[in-house]
Amino acid sequence: MRERYVGTVSRGIRAPVIRAGDDIVSIVVDSVVQAAEGEDFVLRNRDIVAITEAVIARAQDNYATLDDMAADLARHFDLTRPLGIVFPILSRNRFAVNLRAFARACRKIVLQLSYPADEVGNSLLNKDQLEASGINPYSDLLTEAEFRELFGLQPHIFTGIDYIECYREIIQEEDCEVEIILANDPTRILAYTDQVLHCDIHTRLATGQKLRSAGAATVVGMHELMREPVNGSGYNPEFGLLGSNKATEESVKLFPRDCYPAVRQIQAALFERTGKHIEVMIYGDGAFRDPVGQIWELADPVVSPAYTEGLEGTPSELKLKYLADNQFGDLEGAELQTAIKGFIAAEHEAHCSTQPTTADATADVVTPAVIDNIREGTTPRRIPDLLGSLADLTSGSGDKGTPIVLIQGYFDNFGDGYKD
Repeated sequence: MRERYVGTVSRGIRAPVIRAGDDIVSIVVDSVVQAAEGEDFVLRNRDIVAITEAVIARAQDNYATLDDMAADLARHFDLTRPLGIVFPILSRNRFAVNLRAFARACRKIVLQLSYPADEVGNSLLNKDQLEASGINPYSDLLTEAEFRELFGLQPHIFTGIDYIECYREIIQEEDCEVEIILANDPTRILAYTDQVLHCDIHTRLATGQKLRSAGAATVVGMHELMREPVNGSGYNPEFGLLGSNKATEESVKLFPRDCYPAVRQIQAALFERTGKHIEVMIYGDGAFRDPVGQIWELADPVVSPAYTEGLEGTPSELKLKYLADNQFGDLEGAELQTAIKGFIAAEHEAHCSTQPTTADATADVVTPAVIDNIREGTTPRRIPDLLGSLADLTSGSGDKGTPIVLIQGYFDNFGDGYKD
């Protein structure tokens, strides 16, 4: 076994611009193999190929127009009466186009925004302003006029957009009457209308239940719109409009559907082409939080809508600094390296079996409590969520041209060398 000097490597893989109807399996496989040949690196077992959801959806032609969305909205509500829209996120890319479609179908919308921020962290105002105002966000409802009197215009820290004004203008441009309120209890909308479209992502099930329990006549989540084709449109039977984003001024790209067959087909094609067992996943937004704007990136319903079986579970890792400072605090240099590598190898072997854990470097029994200490501080998140965040940061969302990400060495540890 050759010594290994590099740990996890994440590479953005360039691919052709993908259009509706393209063979995404062939494009992914060709792009990965050509990159390996062109950049002179070797593909190995347990490498990971991650593909952004956007190109999967584009290949599927999974799009819907504003008129499609308006027609589907009309199937669920009596739009001669006011429609309450609750908890949309503040985003021109993620929600503004949807809002325009809803307004096109309605006579009046009562729009309820959460404050001081939406569920993914886009702020209407900062927390210091809120605390200074004496307003209780858990109970107080503010009208638009009351919000303006207290806080004035509130441009977003990154976009410079005042989203209250932006959403008001979008609704009015579609000849729809609008009333805007701010409250964090979804049932407050019922003082204005008994039919409600709730647009939250990760809290959608709880919000829907609260509204129904409070007596709303009609409650529909945005995940329940566009679950089937409308006038030949795209659709998503699981997430509906959640995960959609702006394609043109008159259309959105929906979150991809039928993703598990796609990852399995790509994995099989990679094995046929390379002879390597490579894991495959589709990823959307990563799940991380911006320290300045406080935006939680995850505006998609999930980080990964599909992944192969080898990516199931959570990491099982040991804390090297704990081992160095505690188990082997009396060792240095090569002796320390050897002891830690031996401990890791023994622990991983024990983890994969049902035998008690021992450290072969010392032959002492390591109790579960000690192992808990050694694991403490390692990231307790699902592997697909961690990998999706890494892939999202690697590929970016602009003009890098790398909708495919190859991740190597993710499952290796400090003691592993090259086996092939």
